[in-house]
Amino acid sequence: MKYLAIIPARGGSKGVPGKNIREIASKPLIAWSVEAALGIDSVTVVVSTDSREIAAVATDYGAEVPFIRPPELATDVMGTEPVMLHALNYYAAMGRQFDAVILLQPTSPFRKPGAVVAAINVFETERADSLLSVCENHHFFWRNPVMPDALYDFRNRPRRQDIRPEDRWYRETGSIYITKTDIFRGERNRLGGKIAMFVMTEEESWEIDTLADFQIVSALMSGVGLNDY
Repeated sequence: MKYLAIIPARGGSKGVPGKNIREIASKPLIAWSVEAALGIDSVTVVVSTDSREIAAVATDYGAEVPFIRPPELATDVMGTEPVMLHALNYYAAMGRQFDAVILLQPTSPFRKPGAVVAAINVFETERADSLLSVCENHHFFWRNPVMPDALYDFRNRPRRQDIRPEDRWYRETGSIYITKTDIFRGERNRLGGKIAMFVMTEEESWEIDTLADFQIVSALMSGVGLNDY
């Protein structure tokens, strides 16, 4: 299969100005997502950005940046799917077709070497239409502080080791998504059809939205061994 790995990187980050090219673990944030998919024979890596500065950094690290994203696709309220569709349509107009699209969000820089290849293997082995990365969730959740409501049976509090595999909860990490192109175009959504899950470690599952996140993820990337899948 041929894959288009899309890395969306808007220049107007408000929470952390310049986030996508801010350095983390000795590289710009976006570089980690570019390098996660670079060099895989079946994958073309493209960065979709409205910033020429981000485009220059992404190009330096080996990504294709054949266009500058239109302003209407770079607003605070714009979703990710239209950005992905724009990239697919750009390549289609150039005569380049892909069987599936991979979404790699730069705010999830910590992926162990081999993670993208491993996710592709799960996607193809399970004959999935789409895939999302997850990590196992070990927390017990509540909702509604006014009228507290537990999302588990607190009267029969389970021991984590006794929870059956099929009853365990998994959190969507936002790190890796894969979608067949025809499913994506039909659903206008990164998830559809037969969905597979790719389980990642808790360390890999941090998303960077604040300066505190930068510090935490930087410490994890510097102190945790990166072993191949």
